[in-house]
Amino acid sequence: MSQPEYTTAQATALTNHDRKPIHIPGSIQAHGVLLALSTQLEILQVSNNTQTYLGKEPEYLLSKPLSYLLDPQQVEIVKQCLVKKIGSANAFKVLINTFNNERYFDAIAHRTEEAVILELEPTDSELEVSFLSFHALASEAIAKMQSTSNLGEFLHLVAEEVQKIIGFDRVMVYQFDESEAGSVVAEVKREDLSPYLGLHYPATDIPAQARELYTRCFLRFLPDLTAEPVKLVPTENPTTHQHLDLSYCLLRSFDWCCTEYHQNMGVKALLVISIIQEQKLWGLISCHHQTPKYISYEVRKMCEFLGQIASSELAHKISNSEWDYKVKLKSLQSEFLESISQADNFIDALIKTEIRLLDLVSASGAAVCLDNEITLVGTTPNIDEVRALIEWADTQVNDNLFSTDSLPKLYSEAVKFKDTASGLLLLRISKVRRYYILWFRPEVIQTVHWAGNPNESMQAQADGSFSLSVRKSFEQWQETVRLTSLPWKACELDSAIALRNAIVGIVLSKADELAKINLELERSNQELASFAYAASHDLKEPLRGIYNFSMVLLEDYSQVLDDDGIECLQTVVSLSVRMETLINALLRLSQLGQAQLRLQATDLNELLTKVIDVFRASRQDSGLVDIRIPRPLPTVLCDRVLVNEVFSNLLGNAFKYNEKAEQWVEIGYFSQEEAEGLGSREQGAGSREQGAGSKGKEFSPLHPAPRPSASSHAPCLIFYIRDNGIGIPEHHLETIFRLFKRLHSQEKYGGGAGAGLAIVKKIVELHNGKIWVESTIGIGSMFYFTLE
Repeated sequence: MSQPEYTTAQATALTNHDRKPIHIPGSIQAHGVLLALSTQLEILQVSNNTQTYLGKEPEYLLSKPLSYLLDPQQVEIVKQCLVKKIGSANAFKVLINTFNNERYFDAIAHRTEEAVILELEPTDSELEVSFLSFHALASEAIAKMQSTSNLGEFLHLVAEEVQKIIGFDRVMVYQFDESEAGSVVAEVKREDLSPYLGLHYPATDIPAQARELYTRCFLRFLPDLTAEPVKLVPTENPTTHQHLDLSYCLLRSFDWCCTEYHQNMGVKALLVISIIQEQKLWGLISCHHQTPKYISYEVRKMCEFLGQIASSELAHKISNSEWDYKVKLKSLQSEFLESISQADNFIDALIKTEIRLLDLVSASGAAVCLDNEITLVGTTPNIDEVRALIEWADTQVNDNLFSTDSLPKLYSEAVKFKDTASGLLLLRISKVRRYYILWFRPEVIQTVHWAGNPNESMQAQADGSFSLSVRKSFEQWQETVRLTSLPWKACELDSAIALRNAIVGIVLSKADELAKINLELERSNQELASFAYAASHDLKEPLRGIYNFSMVLLEDYSQVLDDDGIECLQTVVSLSVRMETLINALLRLSQLGQAQLRLQATDLNELLTKVIDVFRASRQDSGLVDIRIPRPLPTVLCDRVLVNEVFSNLLGNAFKYNEKAEQWVEIGYFSQEEAEGLGSREQGAGSREQGAGSKGKEFSPLHPAPRPSASSHAPCLIFYIRDNGIGIPEHHLETIFRLFKRLHSQEKYGGGAGAGLAIVKKIVELHNGKIWVESTIGIGSMFYFTLE
């Protein structure tokens, strides 16, 4: 039989095995009694050992009410299960009178879809373990598990603490991999036993049905593998005529395969605790004992509790071990996506940043395919091999992302280039165009140590089919694994998806969709501006009435008002003035949104002279004003009135927010050549963020910020207004251009509506320019703007 045929037969055998209904075995373990009750708590089924434990034959108990065995208070506890969710149990102590004597039991009750199940395990203790006793036993174990951040050390501590509590010969932590096979990653054992640490086990050893039950029932206990299971009487529920669902039963009997498997390992008692991570079965704490061994219900609950603590702590340990790598990937991803978003051509952005493209998923090579054009980066197959690989992928890959660490096993032609591409991560960027990015990893030859030959469980039948059988040997068996690479991690796949989303969102958006969005945005802006204009204009009339009537009351009726009334009216007047200021600002901003620029050649020297004259006339301390203009300003094409407003606002703010005895403002500009020449000297120091709110630690007219855009139509001139004022905190540099944004209270620095910079920004943008600021607290600020 060829390898593909063998693999198919193996898959068929696994599927058939996984269909076995192990949750409805129709029997329980012999160390307890089970009663299945109707919703009226009438006994419908019992285990066929009631005579041994209760002194009553099964047939005698059937159809009896539960009150026949338990007192009313205990019956009420069982009844409470009817309103609980499936799988949630009530546990309590009961005393039952048998024909011979009284006997104590641990009673555990829960409900299923069709019945209430009551399990009874005999106990020598009539007392439940107190919280303090439980806490004393568990707290030390929990403290040790929380004391380490190392994953391997943590798992060893988990095994060690469980072994201390139950005293089993061997306690292992068993971890599942992506293929559902597993390996022993921690072990505490009796010295004379052979070690299992590091050994691997095939997925067939713990079939899918068993794994699914472990995700629902977190603890399984088998005190004596040699004991015969006890059948239920009758076999089927007389109401539903179905086998009883024992998924959440502690006494549920084990599948014969599981029992024989562990007996072949020399195990006589077994305890298994689930480790759950992100609602999935991450692994198991598997405990073996060489002789039958019973553990009380309370001790088992303590072990289950430790398993839940281990599951919770595991997330932190894994996150600590992977955190540094994830942070590195996130940083690379952010840098990479930023470069793509700013590039005119995303193809150039991908190819010109070769190292980052590979580091994004820790690959040794990559191929960028854009229709028929393929570009290779790093160590890769040749272009013809990549082209053929993409042809195969087009017929095989349905999702946008495909990954494998064993490409030659899926695509036979890949054997030829296994040294460069045994691992493949393929990202489909577009389903319409043949746009792909492929990352490659080389073959890594590995030696895997199995607990026995994993193929031993597959037995060929006379008809040529395969079936699963229980393995008998667990001696170490080595396998050399070839044609595989290091596996792709989840965070690497996330990084690839983030790249695709960025490319699709930034570069591959259709031009007509963008035009439609722009048209809709323009219409919305016009409607918003019209609404703001109408609203602010209409608000002024009632506001003026409030102001006027308040003044009349103050002037003509002040003699009939007390001091509090006068103070309230004064506050109304003050607030009316404040509100009118805000409305005027909103009205001005809405007017700008509907304004048509009246462009004309404007001598900025002449314009600035008028701005300064008005400014000096409006200040009583104009003699202290020092306004510097290092060189004459140019003549530019602009709206004279609006640009006058820009200089007036910026000049006024420069002196308004200045507490120094000697105040000064400098107004100047840079030509395009000067900005590029000076900016190129700074490239080694790193780039700065551009646009409104750009940050910087130093500023100077001889050391300007780089140009705000990398487009081919860069602005010819950059104007600046520099002051020696109070400065602006760095975290506010990007917010000061928002409407009504003030950094100080109304009482400080002469008040104001907080709209001046928003209006300046709007005017600059109407001229297709940009404005940004650099500032240092206590030294001053420097506003830059362009006018295209």
